[in-house]
Parts: sequence; C-alpha cells; structure tokens
Amino acid sequence: MYISEAFFTALPGGEREEKETAVYRLLEQLSIPYQGLDHDRADTMEICEQIEGKLGAEICKNLFLCNQQKTAFYLLMMPGKKVFKTKFLSKQIGSARLSFAGPEFMEELLNVTPGSVSVFGLMNDREKRVKLLIDKPLLAQEYIGCHPCVNTSVVKIKTADLLEKLLPALGVTPTIVDLPDPTEEGLPQ
Repeated sequence: MYISEAFFTALPGGEREEKETAVYRLLEQLSIPYQGLDHDRADTMEICEQIEGKLGAEICKNLFLCNQQKTAFYLLMMPGKKVFKTKFLSKQIGSARLSFAGPEFMEELLNVTPGSVSVFGLMNDREKRVKLLIDKPLLAQEYIGCHPCVNTSVVKIKTADLLEKLLPALGVTPTIVDLPDPTEEGLPQ
C-alpha cells in the first residue's frame, strides 16, 4: 500500500480536489498545525490501521447517520477500533431507529462521498443540518486523524485544536456521547 511522506503545508505536491485544499486553507486560517499523508484509497478501518502507524495517531471512525424519516442527520466521531451498535447511541440522543444516511445526503450536506466522511465536511454544512456527536474516549486522545473530505489523504490535528478552534469557527457545538464497546466482556451484544 502506498503511503507518502508527511506534509505540513496547504499546497502539498500532487493534484488535489478543491474540497481537500479547502480543508488545508481553513486549518491555516485558524492557525491549526497539522500533519498530512497521502495514501491509496482507504475505504475500511483495516486499511486505516496501516496508515495510523506512519501518522502517529488513530484515525477516528466517522459515521454519517440519520433518523428513519431522513429529517435529522448526525456525524458520529468514535474510536476507529470500537464496534458501533445503533441502540446504544439512539438511547443517548433520544432518537429511534438510526441508520446510515445514503450517499446522496453525504454529497448534499457535507460535499463528501462514502469513505470520505469526517468532521471537516461540516465546513460545507451551511444550513447546520448535521449534528456532531463525539464519543467520549476520543476526547482523551492527544491527536485525531481524519480524512480531509477525500479518502486518499489523512490529516492529524490536536484534539484540543478541534474542540477549541475548528468547531467554534464552524459554529458547531458537539454533543458528547459515551458509547459502550459491545465487544467488552459483560455488555449486551
């Protein structure tokens, strides 16, 4: 698998999509230091694990969810290795029957495609229709790795910069959830 050397500038070498360079420009405008890597398409968490070693940070799992009526949308950030069970989240946010939102909603609301969903897509949610949910264990990590609206690059930023600079600049107030890991002993599957 191809993984590039790290870059630290908004205009790293190679051809970039506008939505990716917009992420780097935003980070620089907000004085948020970052480290990026280019890599082969990363559609699974297993591939992301290979990238994490070189990045020096865990790539968080980003799930784009909606209610049954497709009127409420959620972006859930959680540890990449944690198993997601809908029932635990639904109960905490008071929404029944959450499911994965379709690619058409990803494109419309976040300007991303499947495999590219991340917190950076919220910069494209001008109407603030997507609610950000962050699983509590992510807050304990020094760094968070996310795709910059494309799944052929990854960016590492400090968790503190995410919470104290990026989200306020986007006008986003996250809801912190505490999801149990159903693979841990004693939890219902």
